[in-house]
Amino acid sequence: MANLLFIQQFLIITLSISISISISISISFAKHPPTIFEILQSNGLPMGLLPNHVTDFTYDESGRFEAHLDQACNSKFENEFHYDVNVSGTLTFGRVNGVSGISAQDLFMWFSVKEIRVDVPSSGLIYFDVGVVHKQFSLALFDAPRDCLASSLANGNQIKIQSRFGHDEEHLMAVL
Repeated sequence: MANLLFIQQFLIITLSISISISISISISFAKHPPTIFEILQSNGLPMGLLPNHVTDFTYDESGRFEAHLDQACNSKFENEFHYDVNVSGTLTFGRVNGVSGISAQDLFMWFSVKEIRVDVPSSGLIYFDVGVVHKQFSLALFDAPRDCLASSLANGNQIKIQSRFGHDEEHLMAVL
């Protein structure tokens, strides 16, 4: 009987703590809606996938997001990355599918990023699918949002290449 009373009291205390935590989280989001960087983190992705220059963003319950930058820009990691004024995709845990607005430079060519994923966070690796290859980088490179330098790279330099797998691949030619 004493055990039953103890269990009831424990459940009541646990329930009231859970309710108060839930209320405080709701109140904190009401006062301060999450940033796109916090949303990335809550989906198991690093905050530095997007540059500091995000001026506005939308995010819906399906995971679809669109981030607006103050200008198109480039940022240097191990490779150069280009961000269009609008960057979009669909977030699931550890993954961004249907990426639009991010390109990665490799040698003298720009490749449109199609997908970004972190398979195993403890591996310390992040993968960028650029259509013809998956590039891997150290996850630590993307820990924090970086500053981005204004870029004049235009979508007019984009070409379609038929890959050996029969898929049309979009690539940006480097402006020399």
